[in-house]
Amino acid sequence: MQTRNKIFDDLSELMTNALGVAQGAKDEADTAIRGVIDRWLADKDLVSREELEVLKIMSKKLSKENADLKSRIEILEKQNSKT
Repeated sequence: MQTRNKIFDDLSELMTNALGVAQGAKDEADTAIRGVIDRWLADKDLVSREELEVLKIMSKKLSKENADLKSRIEILEKQNSKT
């Protein structure tokens, strides 16, 4: 007596192959969609998250530098007004 039926083996193989094809189609669709989105974002001249983070750091640094310079100017103006 046969423990496995040939029909079930064939059906199992068919389903496995179908799942492989479906996974390949999904991967291709994901790649195509990412490409479209990347091109769209590039056309919109948007900045990346990394560029935004660098700009935030630069902005904070320049703001502190500006505050320091403002304090120095106030000190110099006070010294100048005394003389």
